[in-house]
Parts: sequence; structure tokens; C-alpha cells
Amino acid sequence: MSLEIRNKKIAETFEKYKIGQWGNPIIRTCAQVATNVVEQKHQVSRAKRSRALGSRAFRGSTVWFTGLSGAGKTSIAFALEAYLVSKGIPAYGLDGDNIRTGLNKNLGFTKEDREENIRRVAEVAKLFADSGVVCLCSFVSPFAEDREVARRIHTDSDLPFFEVFIDTPLEICEQRDTKGLYKKAREGQIKGFTGITQDYERPEAPELVIQTVGRSVEESTMEVVRLLESQGIIPRYEDDGAGVEELFIYGNRLSSALEEAERIPQLEITKLDLQWVQVLSEGWAYPLKGFMREIEYLQALHSNCLTLGDGSLVNQSVPVVLPLHSADKERLSGAAAVALRHAGRAVAILRAPEFYPHRRAERCARQFGIYHTGHPYIKMIEESGDWLVGGNLEVFERIRWDDGLDSYRLTPNELRQKFKELNADAVFAFQLRNPIHNGHALLMQDTRRQLLERGYKNPVLLLHPLGGWTKDDDVPLEVRINQHKAVLNEGVLDSKSTVLAIFPSPMMYAGPTEVQWHAKCRMNAGANHYIVGRDPAGMPHPAAPGDLFDPRHGAMLLAVAPGLADLEIIPFRVAAYDASVGKMAFFDPTRKEDFDFISGTRMRGLARAGKEPPKGFMAPTAWKVLSEYYQSLKSKMDTN
Repeated sequence: MSLEIRNKKIAETFEKYKIGQWGNPIIRTCAQVATNVVEQKHQVSRAKRSRALGSRAFRGSTVWFTGLSGAGKTSIAFALEAYLVSKGIPAYGLDGDNIRTGLNKNLGFTKEDREENIRRVAEVAKLFADSGVVCLCSFVSPFAEDREVARRIHTDSDLPFFEVFIDTPLEICEQRDTKGLYKKAREGQIKGFTGITQDYERPEAPELVIQTVGRSVEESTMEVVRLLESQGIIPRYEDDGAGVEELFIYGNRLSSALEEAERIPQLEITKLDLQWVQVLSEGWAYPLKGFMREIEYLQALHSNCLTLGDGSLVNQSVPVVLPLHSADKERLSGAAAVALRHAGRAVAILRAPEFYPHRRAERCARQFGIYHTGHPYIKMIEESGDWLVGGNLEVFERIRWDDGLDSYRLTPNELRQKFKELNADAVFAFQLRNPIHNGHALLMQDTRRQLLERGYKNPVLLLHPLGGWTKDDDVPLEVRINQHKAVLNEGVLDSKSTVLAIFPSPMMYAGPTEVQWHAKCRMNAGANHYIVGRDPAGMPHPAAPGDLFDPRHGAMLLAVAPGLADLEIIPFRVAAYDASVGKMAFFDPTRKEDFDFISGTRMRGLARAGKEPPKGFMAPTAWKVLSEYYQSLKSKMDTN
């Protein structure tokens, strides 16, 4: 239908409403029509409303889903609602049944009542849209004239309106009919039922037609997402299958860069720096394209976010920077590119380097809340250079450590592909730097149970131990991986629905600030649910009794941190050893005398002494791995 024809039909429809197409004015249903009403103009603009909702663009609009009962309107609308909200976009679904239990419960199913039902809903949807919300309306709305009225109500207020026809054949709708409405209609128990005794007028020119037969709700939902993206209502989001941008170069470009690296100025980097090159090159810090330039550094340090070119925010709570000493800065100033080398081998080129002061005290005060070299990462910062250099990276090849664990170092894109191969419809990540006891396992098992109960078919666990630098008294990576493998081999965790992989980031012990970094990286790897426990990035205070950070704050902050809207935070439940049943269980304060909180210090003491923990605390073979490690430490100390 052309725009001219559509506008003509709308005008005709409104004329019918004025004169009463069925012989009487429409106003006959009202006891009295108010004539002394004057529209009041708001003082708040749509732009201001958008900013209050955290967006620089006005996204208010209405998507009108129409089709037969059982076509799939509400399923798609509510799935779209969940998708948009997960992206930080306010959305609300209005469903026919829900509206008829409240606002329109005084209306029946006569033609006139159906018209009034749709008119009221359209007016409500207009208010939602005007407030900046994407309103999702799921109504049979069988009459074309009524749908055009709904459209006109929006267009007259300069609000986008999208008609989406859910084109599902009648016989399929009847098969899906869990309420038995079609059966009752065919038996004559329900009069005027659309598709049986009431015609449905198919839309002539909807913005989108969705045919649901042979397609999942998710596939249908993404069609609407693409419509909204194409119309500028929502930002274009990367296809989850596309992954994140990596910083590796290939082919002729690689050959040319390798030759160039031998001619241009060079900078030797540390093992810690190389770990950050790995993090950047594999896409964990996406959309960063290299070590931070000064404006990126300042945003991360003071805002915990980066502002992209389209005005959107991404979480980036920790600086990813390359320190260098004054002599190197003087030598490299003016260079168009710098070759980064480690252990005598060129690993990357840093393009258009930007040098800026490394204000250590400011950095540490912002990132850690203290400036004390008793903190091991702060000590490394203190010993690093007076300058930072940023620029885009071109990395020659994957960073390999040749420690027998490289096969576990899956990139974000490799993890996404792995989840796809497993047919995962939800990925929940558990980040840890310590051995797994059965309390941890209970939390992961319970999370999977919750997701299954919510309707997910195959939730997959990303078991993701940290694999970069850690302080000296942490359990080494190889021991932790072997311990985790033992937990899987004993069946404490389901190996078929678990992916064990190494997260290459260094550990900074920066508390809630670092917790956001861990979550953002798992989100880049395809996780959409995240389990965070007590004090996941903390340590004892280096100069005072107690912990440096409140152990609760990491989880609390993640629930409200900007730029992490794609990630659902799973509430942490405290588990302890329940002596009454001889296993780990969620703590019940009503019988706290039954619970034994086995601390890390006590666990390490038992392991060093070659003693067994209470039965049910940890998988036996996993405990054996841990015990042998601590006994080897004790043996070395005794020898020395």
C-alpha cells in the first residue's frame, strides 16, 4: 500500500469514527464527552527524557504485533522485551489478556468494544513511547481500520509505529492452542472468535511479516531487532556469532610488518606487558585496539567506562597501559611506529605511539583505593616507568607460553564457537583463582538448575580460572587446572555442559573495580550470566588488619555497573559444610550450629599436614592434587 493510499484510508477511518459508520456516533458509549479539555504541554523534552534513561538518542516507539490467537505474538514480544532490556533499552510489553484484566476489563468482544479496546491500548502505547520506552503491543486486532487508528495516534504525535504481522496459519494456531479457545469456538461456546466466526483482515502493508512455522522464537525475535536497527530505533549490535575484533595480522600484511619490525625503533617489554598484549590481541578488552591513549586511560581511570563514537558506553574499569622509562621515551619520541619485543623476539607493532605521564599515585589511588607498595600489583606499578605509551597494536601471532596449558587458552571467539557447537542457549561464567571445593560446585549446579527452570534448554558453564600473573602465595595455574580437571572427572560438575578454559588476564587485586573487568571480558567471550562470589578480586590490607575491600561490594556493584547490561548477575548464596548431612550446603541461619565454615587458612593447613578434610568438602582426587602441592611446598621449606 502506498503512503498516499494509506493516509487516505486513515482519513476515511477517522471520518467514520466521527459520524458513526454503524449509524450512531461513536460517542454514544460515553456518558458525557468533556468539551473543556486543553492539552497541557510538558516542560521536559524527549531529549532530556532520553538522557535520564541513559541514552543520547530518543528510542520511544511502538511495535504493534498483530495476528491470530496462538500465532506467537506475545512470545515474540516478550522475548524482544527481554532482549532490549538486556541491552539497556527500556521496553515494556502490553498483552491483550493482561490489558483486559485491568484497563479494559469492562469491554467485551463486540466489534465496537474491540475498536475501543484497540483505541485505548494505542493511547497508552503512545504515552509509553513518548516517555522514551519501546512499547510492544500484542493484540489480535483483527480489523485493518483499528490498526490504522493506532498508527495515526502515534504518527500525529511524531512517534514511530511499526506494524508486525505474525503470519501463522490457522491450523498451526489451533495446534498451539493450550487454552482450548479454538475448540470452544468451533463448538459454539465462544461467539465472534477471530479465525472461526470472526474474520481476520490481513495487513496490506505492514513494516514486517514474520512466518513462525519451522522457526524458533529467538529467530523471529531477531527479525524484529533487525527492523528496529534499520530504522535507527536501537543501535546496531554485533551478531553474537561474529565475535569480537582481534588484533592479529595475516598474509602479506604480516610479512611486511615483520620486515618493518626489524627497521623501526624497538621496545623490550616485560612478561607482564606480554600478558596484556595477549589480552588485547585476542579481543578480551574489545573495543580497545591497543594500549590506551591518554583520553582512554583517563576515562577508564575516572569513569570506569569508554565512550564510543556513537555515544554508547562500554565498561572498561581498569587501565590497560604500557609503561616505559624516561630514556626509552626520549629515544622513541617522534617515531611513527614502535616494534614491541619480548625475550629478543618481535611480537607486535605499536602504531602512532602517544606518550603521556605515568602518574602512579593518582592511578593507584583511583584503581586500588590506596597507594602502598605492600600491595603486590602496586609494587610493580611503582617499579615501572615514568611514562605510558598508547597506540594501535598489530600483533604477529598468538601468544604461546609452551607450558602444556596452551590448549586451554581459548580466545573469546573460540569460546563463542565452542558454545555454538554445544548448542548452548545460555552461558554462565564462574571466575575463580582458587581451587574448587564442593561449595563452589553447589553454586554452579544450582545456577544451572535455575536456568533450566526458567526455560533454557542447554545452559553451559564457562569454568574460567585466571591464568595471568598472580601473587606468590596463590596456587599456581597448573595445579589449579589439574584440580579443576579432577572435579570434572569425578562428576561433581557435568563435563558435557562445562567448558574449562584459561582467562589470560593478570590478577590486579583491585576489588570491585577489577570485578567489572572480569565480567566485561566474559561478556566478550559470549557469557550472558555471571556468578560472582565473596571478595572475588580482594586481598588482605597491606598496612592494616582485615581485608582491603568489603567482600560484598564486588557483587553489589556488578548489578548496577554501566556497560554490562548484556550480563545477568547471579546472586551469590553462601555455602558451608553442613555437619548434619556430611556435605556442603547453602547456609541456613536457623541452624547455624550445624555449619562449619572451613577457611582457606584451615584448608591449606590440612593439606600441608597431609590430613583429609571433612568428607564431602571436596572431591577426593581434587583434594589429592591440592594436598600434594602444599606438601611439596612444605618439603622445600624443610629442606631449606
